[in-house]
This record gives sequence, C-alpha cells and structure tokens, in this order.
Amino acid sequence: MPPKAKFGSRIKELRTEKKMTLDQLAAATESSKSYIWELENKNPPRPSAEKLSAIAKALGVTVDYLFGADEQTKAEAEDVAFFREYSEMPEQTRIQLRAIAKTLTAKKE
Repeated sequence: MPPKAKFGSRIKELRTEKKMTLDQLAAATESSKSYIWELENKNPPRPSAEKLSAIAKALGVTVDYLFGADEQTKAEAEDVAFFREYSEMPEQTRIQLRAIAKTLTAKKE
C-alpha cells in the first residue's frame, strides 16, 4: 500500500479504535469535519505540518506512523507519543509515574 493510501486509512483506523467521531477528531485538532474526512478518503492528502502534528497527538501516535514512512509498529508509535507527552508533564507528575512503573514492574518479577 503506498504511503498516501496508508495515511488516510491509518487516521480512520485509529480514530475508530478510539471511538472518536469525525467531529471529535476535528475539534481536537482545530479542523473541520470535512477536512478530516478528506484526509481519510482523498488521495493525495496535503495536510500542513501543524495539522499533522495535531492529528498524531490526538490519536496518540507519531506522524511517521500515520504516513507509514518507516517500519514503526503501532505500539512503538504509541510509546514514542507517550514519551513526548510524558516529557512535557510537570516534574512531580513524572516522579509519580516513575514510581507507578516501578511498582508494576516489581509485581511482574
């Protein structure tokens, strides 16, 4: 599947997995419903870098994953997106999350 076709199908797939409507994704990315529909269904898509970033953030993945530009799995894209969000959190929140992660890891061992 060429990257451009992958782009639209990945947006739609992620949006529906998250049970988001076109309206909800549009609102989360400050776009119109018709713009999101066009990205999902038209070829070739021509979103701005700002819109790409907003869509990837709203869907919890990376721009690279949306385009299929590399062999990044969905789980890897979600991890990268989570770390980006984590990096922007207040220090106290990051400390709490690290403590939670240690607790979860200790229970598995």
